[in-house]
Amino acid sequence: MSNEKQAVANTRAGKVEGSYQDGIYVFKGIPFAAPPVGELRWLPPQPVKPWQGVRPAKKYGTAAPQNPMPISPPGADTDVGTQDESCLFLNIWTTGLDDARRPVMFWIHGGAFIIGSGTEPSSHGGNLAANGDVVVVSINYRMGALGFMNLKEITGGRIPATGNEGLLDQVAALEWVHDNIKAFGGDPDNITAFGFSAGGMSIGCLMGMPAARGRFHKAINQSGAANTVGPLDKAVKISGEYLKILGLSGRDIGPLRALTYRELLSGQLRLGMRLRETEHVITPFQPVVDGEAIPGLPIEAIRKGSAKNVITMAGTVLEEWKGLSVGEPGIRDLDEAGLLARLENYLPSERVPGLIKAYREARRKRGVATGPFEILAAVQTDLMFRMPTIQLVEAQRDNGQPAYNYLFTYESPLEGGIHGACHGLDRRFIFGTYDDPACGTGPVVEKISRRIQNAWLAFARTGDPSCESIGKWPVYGKNRMTMLMDRECRVEAAPYDDERRAWDAFDMRFTRPI
Repeated sequence: MSNEKQAVANTRAGKVEGSYQDGIYVFKGIPFAAPPVGELRWLPPQPVKPWQGVRPAKKYGTAAPQNPMPISPPGADTDVGTQDESCLFLNIWTTGLDDARRPVMFWIHGGAFIIGSGTEPSSHGGNLAANGDVVVVSINYRMGALGFMNLKEITGGRIPATGNEGLLDQVAALEWVHDNIKAFGGDPDNITAFGFSAGGMSIGCLMGMPAARGRFHKAINQSGAANTVGPLDKAVKISGEYLKILGLSGRDIGPLRALTYRELLSGQLRLGMRLRETEHVITPFQPVVDGEAIPGLPIEAIRKGSAKNVITMAGTVLEEWKGLSVGEPGIRDLDEAGLLARLENYLPSERVPGLIKAYREARRKRGVATGPFEILAAVQTDLMFRMPTIQLVEAQRDNGQPAYNYLFTYESPLEGGIHGACHGLDRRFIFGTYDDPACGTGPVVEKISRRIQNAWLAFARTGDPSCESIGKWPVYGKNRMTMLMDRECRVEAAPYDDERRAWDAFDMRFTRPI
């Protein structure tokens, strides 16, 4: 029987001591970079300073500073624990501190680039590690104004932040894993990056970033692809609005650096409220095509082969946007004029009527609701999540890589099922943390979780999600073969294809944030 003293691993910066329970070694709060505070605020992550002796790794590190999310889908985590700018920590779950070279699953949390942490209860890695004999790593990264605000242009380079420091944190964590994971029983040559929502979008960006090339070997993009980036001019404009809210300008470097993170969060909250009213978005900051960290649009880089050696599995849930809309007053009473106005805010106005018609006809054929709210939810789901995911899968397919697609269609039973197959619902099944009213209970729920976990674990191990419990999972290919995940799993060629074809005339290289 192992004891506490045996849960010790040697990293390049020094020894760490975790804990051992029920066959799993757990290491919490390991720093993978120096604290990004003081003069390091808004700079790329710097190497962690080595320590003497054995560093305790039994408590989670602090989460990145964040405001509460104005909209939380069913089953979302809301408590991320203590927050501080010193937040660059990772956590590890492993079944052995040996030379077994287990597959590594590197988790990037979601949260619209403004909330979340690697310690969320719904994403604990113990179940995956135990069930698949893999090493699971979760990370924190800088978010919001501290991680995704471009300041280089507005300050004349005096603060050289590109607006992608949060992504560079992720790269630094990947580098740490590559350098140290052998000590935790993992294989540095078999790393699968997987992430949900903003985590999946982050992976899409990493697939197009030179700094991340070769740092991971497989990707699982869950409800997030490679299109959620902003152009530089938009990022500069947002930074200007933010500084104006703080009563500062690009010349006020000292006062800006002197602000506490709580003051920065207060300004970010006010900026977010303004954007929600004027643009119907809740995310003021997102990755930026800055010409440096992200030289060009990630999806274009991927099409040109930037991730040609990354085997990819990507998918979405059927009704992503329903859960995200739950907190918006009156949204379910939307009328036809309101539907037009909302979609014209996101899309070229001349194309909106045709898009609405195509969705309404497709839904009528299937015998599902066609009211304004249902059409808006379906279009928003595909605009932000499903179409970018299909583009990513097809880009990898066209590069000659095995690429797999899925659609999670299980509907949450919460509140009589009004949320449908909503954003983030699949995440709890993947991690085996489905003990939440949004998921339901009983043998059927357990079966769904077991099948999905097995597929994810098979993919991490071999690059093919086929497994005994889910059956043969074919590559996406020319026939757009897609695994539909529900109470039963089945493969279908080109599901919901009428809606997919309706987007053929649109430029989908990047999309606005939620």
